[in-house]
Amino acid sequence: MFDLIRDAHAQAGTTGTQAAIGNVIFMVLLFAIFYFLLIRPQQKQQKTHKEMIKNLQRGDSVQTAGGLLGKVHRVEDDTILVELGEVEVNDKAFRPIRVKVRRDTIALVTAKASGTPTEDAKDKK
Repeated sequence: MFDLIRDAHAQAGTTGTQAAIGNVIFMVLLFAIFYFLLIRPQQKQQKTHKEMIKNLQRGDSVQTAGGLLGKVHRVEDDTILVELGEVEVNDKAFRPIRVKVRRDTIALVTAKASGTPTEDAKDKK
């Protein structure tokens, strides 16, 4: 098979250096295509996700990588306490269900918290 390729280059009238230059140009173009179509968009996406995670605050509605939807109750260093809902027994709402998740498992912020005071802040006054 390699003999066929060598014969094709010989028939085309290309020398070894011209073929090598052509191969190098092809590899550079291939890397440029991969960079602009795959690597660069992924880096941008990682940067925006990191910024989103950094700016999380109490009251934000979030979706975890596992698909859980809830509101941020408390933000800690590496973890976030997400309130998923409330336990209901006989049509009566009881205690809220809160789950501690790692920051990097937050996949999406669906709604940012408004600037209004939270319920806990109202209770303290």
